[in-house]
Amino acid sequence: MIPWLAILAGIIAGGLIGAFQGWLTGYMMIPAFIVTLGGLLVWRNTGWYLTNGQTIGPLDPTFQMFGGINGTLGAFWSWVVGIVATLAALAGLWLTRRDKQRHGFMVKPIWAEVALGTIITGAILGFIAILNSYQVPPARLRRQFEARGEVMPEGYTEAYGLPISVLLLIVVAVVMTIIARKTRLGRYIFATGGNPQAAELSGINTRLLTVKVFAIMGVLCAISAVVASARLTNHSNDIGTLDELRVIAAAVIGGTALAGGLGTIYGAILGALIMQSLQSGMAMVGVDAPLQNIVVGSVLVLAVLIDIIYRQRTGRG
Repeated sequence: MIPWLAILAGIIAGGLIGAFQGWLTGYMMIPAFIVTLGGLLVWRNTGWYLTNGQTIGPLDPTFQMFGGINGTLGAFWSWVVGIVATLAALAGLWLTRRDKQRHGFMVKPIWAEVALGTIITGAILGFIAILNSYQVPPARLRRQFEARGEVMPEGYTEAYGLPISVLLLIVVAVVMTIIARKTRLGRYIFATGGNPQAAELSGINTRLLTVKVFAIMGVLCAISAVVASARLTNHSNDIGTLDELRVIAAAVIGGTALAGGLGTIYGAILGALIMQSLQSGMAMVGVDAPLQNIVVGSVLVLAVLIDIIYRQRTGRG
């Protein structure tokens, strides 16, 4: 239970740190930029002090399960998750169509709904098929059998399947999407982001809401720290350095307005995929690290510029 307790303690710590910074922003009226910039220095160096600047590792095998290929579902359970996700997506399409019809809204033609469902099904199951095509190296399988005191059968193969970290991403995305689109908290967040003064005049406790938003972000940051550390199988004090810039760029590329009030969870994830693909692609072709950061910074500025131009032309600025 120790790894699970450690993870739980880290998530709680992240939530408390976020709530504290939200309190400084919402109730003490310190600008969020200053609070988060100061927090970046304070909390990173607090971790540095607690670890004496040393790398902690190797991490517990249970902890490592959240780090990509160190923890996967295997072929069978990956297909189970894929089929369940497909059925859930199709059910969501059907329920959305039924709700629109019940309230008298326009709906897509049946053929369009079928085509969309087919595309979603193909995307989900195709994604699972690609993940199941990656085979665990024989040498690693052999070591696993030897650790159990067994002999690996001749010709035995095993697929990696869906990583637990990706499954965690899906769960977080679904939960946050539900919160953003189906709950009062989500509506309050969008209202406050779009116009804080109007939201406060309409009866929303914007100060308490700020604390809640910062606490949620603290929890999500703690979860991301678990995945990042588990992926490297150890924890070093430079994990996440400059990731704040990539996160901002990913959010803006995904359609989040820096002025507030606009944005989606799936858009932010798509933006993150684009940013990571860009960085990984540059690394694969041998682009130097300084040039990679130059490109990331340029993309960030360009994304913000496009967001400003879009809001001006659509009258949302």
